[in-house]
Amino acid sequence: MGEASREIMRQARRQVPEWSTVKVHESLAHQHEAGPEHQDIVLVDVREKHEWNEGYIPGALHVPRGYLELQIEEAVPDKTKTVVLYCAGGIRSLMAGTTLQQMGYKEVISMAGGFGAWKGKGLPFVQPRTLSEAQAKRYSRHLLVPEVGEEGQLKLLDAHVLLIGAGGLGSPAGYYLAAAGVGTIGIIDADVVDESNLQRQILHNTKRIGQYKAESARETIEALNPDVKVITHIERLDETNVARIIADYDVIVDGTDNFPTRYLLNDAALMANKPVVHGSVFRFEGQLTVFKPYEGPCYRCLYPEPPPIALAPSCAEAGVLGVLPGIIGLLQATETVKLVLGIGDPLVGRLMTYDALAGEFNELRLFRDPKCPATNICRCLRYTRLINAEMRGATCATYATSATNATCSAS
Repeated sequence: MGEASREIMRQARRQVPEWSTVKVHESLAHQHEAGPEHQDIVLVDVREKHEWNEGYIPGALHVPRGYLELQIEEAVPDKTKTVVLYCAGGIRSLMAGTTLQQMGYKEVISMAGGFGAWKGKGLPFVQPRTLSEAQAKRYSRHLLVPEVGEEGQLKLLDAHVLLIGAGGLGSPAGYYLAAAGVGTIGIIDADVVDESNLQRQILHNTKRIGQYKAESARETIEALNPDVKVITHIERLDETNVARIIADYDVIVDGTDNFPTRYLLNDAALMANKPVVHGSVFRFEGQLTVFKPYEGPCYRCLYPEPPPIALAPSCAEAGVLGVLPGIIGLLQATETVKLVLGIGDPLVGRLMTYDALAGEFNELRLFRDPKCPATNICRCLRYTRLINAEMRGATCATYATSATNATCSAS
């Protein structure tokens, strides 16, 4: 180290207080005991990614020194917090401390001796789970997004998502969820690929006409992303299998095309506490919402009774614009990713509508009846038969959506 560098370090030590590893450990322990309302210390690791991968102090935020000026204000927006910085040996953290002081942080500390001294004292550290080199390349655009990053990508890889149907809505939703790296995708569909499906159901192709849709979808998804495990359920969803099938999944994507199955899925998801990302389409119009148990209304709140058959023609009877399920299905995939990552504002208690001819999106607020009781079994159930048991629940009030046309999914 040259004389100029030594002088910079001397100035940094005069400006930035240093704590020993023992003091840092004790301060973090006291903060942990004090509870979440007294989190005044923020621990920041300024080492590079490859160093972080070798281990880090539990609870630390990772902001590499090279990106400190760009990322620290997003990682630690409150500049009145005590920010404890550490690196490998205590040098870079001192330099980072002077930078934070210049940026207006009031209480900046450098941990003397860095992570090397921490490990040398036998203090606890975490060996992080990391993406493989191939995964880091495949999901590189996700890794650049702060709200996703490596931690979020690992959440996606660990997620289990169930597609109810591999048709018009399930196809685009499943394809993009697979591309995003959702690690396990279940598909329940007992239908076979028909030539009329190919106008909108992009998981299938001409060569697969007559093949089960679930198997056709599995082939397409596995060819796209080998990280994804596809579980096929070649059966129809009914009261004898619904609880078993949905049990192992985190999020359910509803691409059903009939009201009885929607009600069945709604009741089972309420009892199992599983969020349902609901979508439906009709000719040029689509709808989208998220039914999250105990946080918003359920499907029976939106539609307490199925409409008359004459007002609810199937897509085979009424038709649908081929690209429309792609739009709604992609929005379902987006809502699913938000739920898995725990980011953004999911469409809970909100019904998004899309008019393809007008090119307009609109939103309606949905409400749950405040008198609908919260029990240990479920809320918002009018009447449910499930697993050979009968339960009576409270009647839900509806928020009037004035849907003049019934909607169906493009199955």
